[in-house]
Amino acid sequence: MSQPVGRVPQRRNARSNRARILATARQELGRNPDITLEELARASGVVRRTLFGHFPGRTALLDALAEEAAEALQAAVAVGAGVREPADRALAHFTLSLWPVGDRYRMLLALARRDLGMERVAGILEPARVRVTAIVEQGQRDGVFHSQLPASALSAGLEAMTVALLEEVNTGALEDDDGTRVAVTTLIAAGVPEKRARIVVDEVAAAEA
Repeated sequence: MSQPVGRVPQRRNARSNRARILATARQELGRNPDITLEELARASGVVRRTLFGHFPGRTALLDALAEEAAEALQAAVAVGAGVREPADRALAHFTLSLWPVGDRYRMLLALARRDLGMERVAGILEPARVRVTAIVEQGQRDGVFHSQLPASALSAGLEAMTVALLEEVNTGALEDDDGTRVAVTTLIAAGVPEKRARIVVDEVAAAEA
């Protein structure tokens, strides 16, 4: 059976509208977490009916953003996951892969407790938490990272620091970059000497480029 005329362009246009709405939401929610859907429709360049056709309410919109963030995070965690390398390089690689995702979806931090709920946020972060804890355990076994804290506690501290830095980007107190400064800071916090941390991050960033 032949496809109805106009069906494919309509579907393509709907996908384009949805993607534009989500992209605009990432930007505008970062500036104003309380933006209304009507204001978001205007900022997206679509009519109110179009936005509500894709997202019948604020919850549906935030769920879509959270799903996007979860998929992007899983993809970032998978990068280099099967590669055997020294723990300091693995942590640098992990941080450089993860920072752009965190930067893209950092507006969710402001919405985490109020709109998404901490259980949903924990589910999104779980793959990253498992991966970084494994890296920290490896680094502690090899004597690369300090062992004053259990691996789970140290990885939780590194996560909290990363979240705090993303929030500083949100407020404008920290100028955004490609993640190299954050990667160096993360290695230092894990126990790597600053000079070594800079060398490792530079090498990993150059290899990725």
